[in-house]
Amino acid sequence: MSDLDRAVTAVIRDCLAVREGEVVLVIANPATQGIGQRLRDEAQEAGAEAILALIAERGSHAEEPPAAIAAAMLASQVILAPTVQSLSHTAARKAATDAGARAATLPGVTEEMLARVMSADMEELRRRGHALADILTRGSEARISCPRGSDLRLSIEGRTGIPDAGELGEPGAFGNLPCGEGFISPRDDVGDGRLVADGTIASIGIPSEPVELEVVGGSLVSASGEEGRRFMELLTVHGPEATHVAELGIGTNEKAILSGEVLEDEKLLGTVHVAFGASAAIGGAIQVPVHLDCVVMKPDLAIDGEPVVRAGSLLV
Repeated sequence: MSDLDRAVTAVIRDCLAVREGEVVLVIANPATQGIGQRLRDEAQEAGAEAILALIAERGSHAEEPPAAIAAAMLASQVILAPTVQSLSHTAARKAATDAGARAATLPGVTEEMLARVMSADMEELRRRGHALADILTRGSEARISCPRGSDLRLSIEGRTGIPDAGELGEPGAFGNLPCGEGFISPRDDVGDGRLVADGTIASIGIPSEPVELEVVGGSLVSASGEEGRRFMELLTVHGPEATHVAELGIGTNEKAILSGEVLEDEKLLGTVHVAFGASAAIGGAIQVPVHLDCVVMKPDLAIDGEPVVRAGSLLV
């Protein structure tokens, strides 16, 4: 069995625990049809009624799928979305998991990435993810800093941390695959400072030089350079709510490498990422058709003054 075969089997039988007779919907784009077919076939082998649906690529991460696909998601027990643009933060995904579906999104996944990143030590990855979720849930303020000039404070008081650790076997479960982070949706009306993104920026890639992001009152107000200008445009085209802070996450996967695909790069062990845009699907209040993450490669992260990450090393 190849590494990819083992990864596909783990996705279907371990992470999602697909059972005989369940309806499994795999949503792919033409560019990701191959990996979508592999996932569908493995679900069929597990005894499910497995369906592969192809849709056109979306205009941005968090743009809704077609209405017919949203309806099919509501009628399914298990959903997998190996799409180019993420369906994670769509109202359709949240409605389906609120109704009891188990969902895994795999935006930007490749066969090589899935095979490699899913070979992580899953027991340790789950320990890290749950430890981070507990710390985030108990916390009130997060402070991100780094040698490049990051100094951003976010309020996480009253919000719930979430482990992304491939544990998707219970009704309503949702996560990314490949997995590997602990995350939370900060308050979108509080938060000030600067974040210097020197890792991958969603829909931009690895920037040619670090992008300085200025946050005031929980909203992104400026971003440096040509790539920063493009990033701002990707958000502001969806209105002012799209600039609000949506997510704070910490990577926990030791097999992830910097690839230019945010699905993998936000999982890099000891990195921190902050996203802007849609947050309603993960405990926030903003529902817009965009959600874009920015990765900081060697951060310091403190929760209520207690170090959690130091110079890119995870301390939990």
